[in-house]
Amino acid sequence: MKITLAQINPIVGDIDGNKEKIIAAAQQSKDSSLVVFPELSLCGYPPYNLLAYADFIERCEKALDEIAERCNNIPLLIGVPVRNASGKGKPLFNAAVFLHQGKRQIFKKKNITGYCTNDNFRRHGSDVSTLFEPSDETNILQLGCMKVAVVIGEDELLTTNLFEEKPDFIVISDADRFDYQRAAKRKETLSMTAKKHETALIYVNQVGGNANLIYDGGSMIFSSTGLVAHSLPFFEEKVSTFDCNDLVTIKEDKLVIPSKMELIHDALVLGIRDFFTKQGFKKAVLGLSGGLDSALVVALAAKALGPENVLGILMPSQFSTDHSVSDAIASAENLGCKYHIVPIKPTFDTFEETLKPIFQDMPFDVTEENLQARCRGVIVMAISNKFGNILLNTSNKSEAAVGYGTLYGDLCGSLSVIGDLYKTEAFELCRYINRDKEIIPWHTINKPPSAELRPNQQDTDSLPDYPVLDAILYQYIECAKSAEEIIEQGFDETVVNKVVRMVYRNDFKRFQIAPVLAISPKPFIMREMPIVKK
Repeated sequence: MKITLAQINPIVGDIDGNKEKIIAAAQQSKDSSLVVFPELSLCGYPPYNLLAYADFIERCEKALDEIAERCNNIPLLIGVPVRNASGKGKPLFNAAVFLHQGKRQIFKKKNITGYCTNDNFRRHGSDVSTLFEPSDETNILQLGCMKVAVVIGEDELLTTNLFEEKPDFIVISDADRFDYQRAAKRKETLSMTAKKHETALIYVNQVGGNANLIYDGGSMIFSSTGLVAHSLPFFEEKVSTFDCNDLVTIKEDKLVIPSKMELIHDALVLGIRDFFTKQGFKKAVLGLSGGLDSALVVALAAKALGPENVLGILMPSQFSTDHSVSDAIASAENLGCKYHIVPIKPTFDTFEETLKPIFQDMPFDVTEENLQARCRGVIVMAISNKFGNILLNTSNKSEAAVGYGTLYGDLCGSLSVIGDLYKTEAFELCRYINRDKEIIPWHTINKPPSAELRPNQQDTDSLPDYPVLDAILYQYIECAKSAEEIIEQGFDETVVNKVVRMVYRNDFKRFQIAPVLAISPKPFIMREMPIVKK
């Protein structure tokens, strides 16, 4: 039996485009016993509340009919939303539909509760679990003499009773969001499942970026001994056919999972590229400060879009050091990106003069610091508007966590590229990018971080050293530890309480920032908190 893994990159809502992608994958797999596509691949994942529109479901139905007609002799398993015709319960099923020679069999997802509480289907309080009805049917596909268990979403393995049917194969159609730990955990879980039940397992995952969510692919076929017999690349579309007769000869694992930094790098590049291409954008603009974060973002953007499509704007103030300007220029020139220098002092002086009757003789403080950031925000947004370049935000997760950023200033942007990357991870990723040659200036990486909004300013004037800060943030955000629990681990009580208080007070900022490319186990989109709280 030959199985084709169709690891495709669908666009949410582009039903006709996804239909053609499915047909193209099917037609290059004509000798397969089954072609397996990812979860909800026909409509794109995650569709959010597009599912609530009747015409959206009608378009899915028409597209499925056309696929069945044009690929009549090719057995396909396609992820698609299906109406609940019973009139009882919720209006839709999350389904995988089998099509072959006029036959149509629908397999419905069972584990809706666990599935709909994850970040794929939650966004700022929006939860479309109200649209999907869980199924209690047994999902068994008879494929010739083979009994195939059909599973939608890896998490369904935790609750399914399919193994009581003693299937010859398990097929999992999934759309599993990337984080830098998921590939290893996914492989371990699936390997243990195959080995435990002594059943070969086929796993097909979506690939691509959809807004702030990234899907890494990494589809796999496991032997009944739990070894990976065949795997598809991470972060690439790929259609590949495997002869399952070869499963009995597998003696060693065929998958090596890349390092954390390689995974993060490739995920962010894909996330940027798909954010632009799927919306018809081509060019990016960003502020280049000479600091590490903007240097990292411009390097990632140049890789994703091509350096000719990335414009850097240097906006020095009276507090900027000469090396900040020279480092920013070196960063752009190393990549081959164009740049402009736009000093902000004239703009800042004008604002100061305008506000003088109100501020009178009040001393320079954080107000003037934020005013500089907002001058820069106005400039880069104006350039974005005038030339149609999409503004990339360069704030990191450490800054976002503690509110170390200015609304309508350095928090401006249409996409936050590294907003789910702690500062210490940003340093590590820069070193990974420079592993073969200097792309990001080493001086940028090695110098003390500074916002340069007042004389001799350094980030450590306001924040703990980043290794300490990030360790506390990881415990508080990713591990959901209380301040008391973190202090018990040996961290300084005063520092912990200060950091936790800063995170607690700045949800209103995080609520307003651009979509953040999610690459960690706990991005802020999964940490929904009330803005007003005690």
